[in-house]
Amino acid sequence: MPDVLLLALLVAAIAAGWWLGRRERPKGDASSATPSLARDYFVGLNYLLNDQQDQAIETFIGALEVNSDTVETHLALGNLFRNRSEADRALKIHQNLLARPTLTSDQSERVQLELSRDFLALGLLDRAERLLEGLVRDTHDSELRRSARRLLIDLFEREREWQAALDVALPKLVRQHDDIRRAAAHWLCELAEEERHSASPVLARRHLRQALATDARCVRANLLLAAMAQDTGQYKQAIKLLRRIPEQDASYTPLMLEPLAHAYRLLDDEEGLVRCLRELLDEVPSTSVISLLAETLYHQGRDEDAVALIREQLERQPSLEAIHQLLSLSRRHPREEDERIELLERHTQALVRARPRHRCRRCGFATATLHWQCPRCRSWGTTQPIDAADGS
Repeated sequence: MPDVLLLALLVAAIAAGWWLGRRERPKGDASSATPSLARDYFVGLNYLLNDQQDQAIETFIGALEVNSDTVETHLALGNLFRNRSEADRALKIHQNLLARPTLTSDQSERVQLELSRDFLALGLLDRAERLLEGLVRDTHDSELRRSARRLLIDLFEREREWQAALDVALPKLVRQHDDIRRAAAHWLCELAEEERHSASPVLARRHLRQALATDARCVRANLLLAAMAQDTGQYKQAIKLLRRIPEQDASYTPLMLEPLAHAYRLLDDEEGLVRCLRELLDEVPSTSVISLLAETLYHQGRDEDAVALIREQLERQPSLEAIHQLLSLSRRHPREEDERIELLERHTQALVRARPRHRCRRCGFATATLHWQCPRCRSWGTTQPIDAADGS
């Protein structure tokens, strides 16, 4: 950030100096340039050379007369303030710019776009919404309209107005941008969750089918459809829906395991669950699948098979989870009851619980809780389960 700040200040200094050179001098006196402007310019440079950046900024803003030649510099300084989390100061600069009657139509629209960013940063969402809707409706600049649409989408996401976000995105924007396509599928899932909780299953299923039509890799939509199938006792349908998830994105396999096991157990088909998990293990070599399979084998009384499976996993891919489960299974046998095993199990359990369970593949944010929208970078569908086999 200091490098960006210094660059912006140098740009301001150059702009001020250039403006000085263009100032008309009084007739008959070639040596008398406007003294106050010259003084402000050199005072600003002095502040800059002495690393007094705030004072330099204020001086250059005061020295630069607002006109068509200096609009870019004022915009750059305003953006600099906002990036430094001083959106209130950026707001003052942009409002001052917008009040100038000398601005062209294109310049006015650009200032309005920056002003809407200021309002968003300050949490003044109603004002930002009015400005952005006006730009989307009136501007002839396609790039500016696209930027305004994206900001409006961000605003509606913050307000959880999912249908409004979908209306702004429009089919064209969804088709052209992968991030918006993923986000749109999640907005539809958000609507479906609201409808599911308000006892509107028909509408919920419709939105979930739309989500899959928008983004065929939307794991969340199949998870929700499977949950709704289980709600109505359609356990085989739930299993069918859950089995699609590894084909959509294998990294989300851990999310399907608990509802998958629940559906098989409600069907009283433990052996079917074992077969399904063995098939999954061939498709997706996952510690989570091995863990559930070992636990299922143990509950069937196949203790040695369960322990052998975990040991085989440790030989192939050591992991803390596998060690913890092996200790846990071993301690259940009275002949192997041992204080040292109990101590090891307790410590490995604490380590497993402390490890983050999910990570955003875009920004790296790690968390114990699954967020369909990353809290740090605000990307949709980029937070995935961490599998121990990945060495995470």
